[in-house]
Amino acid sequence: MVVGPGCKVGPGNKISNTTLLAGSSVKAYSFVDGSIIGWKSSIGQWCRVTSLAVIAEDVQIKDETYLNGTKILPHKGINGSHPEEGKIIM
Repeated sequence: MVVGPGCKVGPGNKISNTTLLAGSSVKAYSFVDGSIIGWKSSIGQWCRVTSLAVIAEDVQIKDETYLNGTKILPHKGINGSHPEEGKIIM
């Protein structure tokens, strides 16, 4: 795991094989594995982000969201379940 400057990680998280770029945050009780979290992006509580999900700059992942290998372009707010691996959200 690589954690950039100014990152915040809440309690109860499991984060492995992941890069958190500068200013990103992960709130409580989320699972993040094998992913890249972009600058100034945030992951809410009870989220699951797996399978090389790539989250660009300034993306807000709402509470209880599931991302499986999803690619998200900058400046978005995402919620719900996205189980299709390789999905791109523009």
